[in-house]
Amino acid sequence: MARIEDRPAPAEERAEPSSGPVPDHGVVWSPSVPNRLLARYYLPRSHSVLQGNACRLLRDGVEAYPAMLEAIRGARRYVRLETYMFITDSVGELFGQALAEAAERGVHVKVLYDAVGSWTSRRGFFEALRQRGVDIRPFKPFSLNRGLRHLLQRDHRKILVVDGEVAFVGGVNISAHWAPVGQGGGWRDDVLRIEGPAVHELERRFLATWRMAFQQGVDRMRLRLQRRLRLRLRRPGPPRGGVCLSVLSSRRSIHRAYLHAIARARRSVLIAAAYFVPDRRMVAVLREAAQRGVEVHLLLNGRSDHPFLEHATRAFYERLLEAGVRIFEWQRGVLHAKTAVVDGVWGTIGSFNLERLSLAFNHEVNAVFADPRLGRSVEESFRNDCGSCREVNLTEFRRRPLWQKLLERVVYFFRKIL
Repeated sequence: MARIEDRPAPAEERAEPSSGPVPDHGVVWSPSVPNRLLARYYLPRSHSVLQGNACRLLRDGVEAYPAMLEAIRGARRYVRLETYMFITDSVGELFGQALAEAAERGVHVKVLYDAVGSWTSRRGFFEALRQRGVDIRPFKPFSLNRGLRHLLQRDHRKILVVDGEVAFVGGVNISAHWAPVGQGGGWRDDVLRIEGPAVHELERRFLATWRMAFQQGVDRMRLRLQRRLRLRLRRPGPPRGGVCLSVLSSRRSIHRAYLHAIARARRSVLIAAAYFVPDRRMVAVLREAAQRGVEVHLLLNGRSDHPFLEHATRAFYERLLEAGVRIFEWQRGVLHAKTAVVDGVWGTIGSFNLERLSLAFNHEVNAVFADPRLGRSVEESFRNDCGSCREVNLTEFRRRPLWQKLLERVVYFFRKIL
């Protein structure tokens, strides 16, 4: 990548779009820029960056599940699994067996699944795991007595941490939806396998949610003090690679990271979004990037598992296409990825969707990286996917039936509650 010359940085960095050409920000590219400087350029300064991580992109359940199961089966001390969906199908049974066997050989296993996301699963399955030593619990069981907000605030994260040495984060749940076609749904998704200091940060996110959900009052205060003492004494894991990572679990911080990186893009913005109902700032920053000559590609669902969201998403097509944004619709089943890469060096993979529920209610987590090698891998994966998609043509899109236009407008009106 490039060298960054020392020039005065702007007094204030803003993620919001601005008119005119892309700002220089004191950056000149030449062959060898340290990743920490790339992270400083593409990430807001408020986001802490952990250096020395080794990361590998895993595509779909085909690559993610074997790697996750291998880590669980090799666990020596503990396993922490947090997932929105833990479905009692063939994949759920496979993971359940691996977790139970780990617990039976003395590994401390904690599993947190979302009660609404996993509502179709058999309660007897989870009880059998508890009897075998797995500490498995539902996040916010369904209850009308606690109000609508309690129902809407879901744990949408997908985190697996093993022994504090390896972690997985992305969009893949524990369900046959992500198994290969013929054995399951063949859904398209991404997972990042991580070794290094960022593993500890993902573990912290898991433990924070666990305490919030199951420990109250004095116990919570006591455990918080103990945790702070342990964190002071404990050092992050040793460096394993050269990737700079920021682990973001605040919905606003993830959204801000997207806006900031897109506003600073020089060459390309590639976004794969399972559910895409952007706010005005996101639409504006994408349009501005395309208008200043940045290659902006969106990979969206051609056939979503939430049909109403398809129509809400298409309500944004015309404004984006007019600005020069290219839109590709995934045709081979369901796209579930929440992945982006900017200029081939900045990227993010996680659970955060560019729509209302992720931004306003859900517990989310994304790994945001700065590394040209990993960025190149994510970009190649994205472009390969676009090669087998249908690109949306503005002229043809304007000719869609009147009933479809009316439906899009109606669904768009209710976009904030979908």
